[in-house]
Amino acid sequence: MAVTGRLELAAFDAPDIKRLEEFYTALTGWQTVRDVGDWITLRGSDGQEIAFQKAPDHVPPQWPGQDLPQQVHLDLFVEDHEAAAKRAEELGATRLADGAHWITLADPAGHPFDLCRKEGVGPEMTLFAVTIDAPDAVGLARFYAALMGMELTYEGPEGALIAGDGKSVMFQQIAKYTPPRWPDPSAPQQAHLDIHVDDLDAGEARALELGATRLPNEEKDFRVFADPAGHPFCLTA
Repeated sequence: MAVTGRLELAAFDAPDIKRLEEFYTALTGWQTVRDVGDWITLRGSDGQEIAFQKAPDHVPPQWPGQDLPQQVHLDLFVEDHEAAAKRAEELGATRLADGAHWITLADPAGHPFDLCRKEGVGPEMTLFAVTIDAPDAVGLARFYAALMGMELTYEGPEGALIAGDGKSVMFQQIAKYTPPRWPDPSAPQQAHLDIHVDDLDAGEARALELGATRLPNEEKDFRVFADPAGHPFCLTA
């Protein structure tokens, strides 16, 4: 039987993770559930989590170009996206672009995120999806769907969506895509996924079978890989 993992969260690099914690808890209404100094995890009322990982040499993305690309961003549902955008700016975000039903901003560490209008969300924002850039969005969606036991629920020219266990991951088709080169600081990762597996050896075998590449790390309780588009991700026990 093929071994699949379970998506835990997306973790974003930043030099000042306390600043991001303050920003996102104030903006979204989520709660801090873990703070171990170099790692802070937030959780929404729906149980979904995001994290911030301390990276003193973090180089922020320069959206929308591919010289220092965003790589990964959050799509957040909110009832009044215009009011939420103004609140985000008051908290230190930078407004980047307006869409038909969404507004793109950069958080205080420079990571872009989208506030997407949805009726009936309530006072707390919800995480619709972690969105990952890719040169072959459908191909990368199929990789992660197989690795995490999720279902490919949409594919089209602009990207693809996988879902399962109450979580969604989107893959955005990007022309002239530039991959990160972890741990090269001149082409840094901006974020990565943590995927839980029951057995690291079996999880590694499955990831490699699907097209991942093992990256060097010395920790015993997790292993680092690059997906077929070059995004680092971790398998955790």
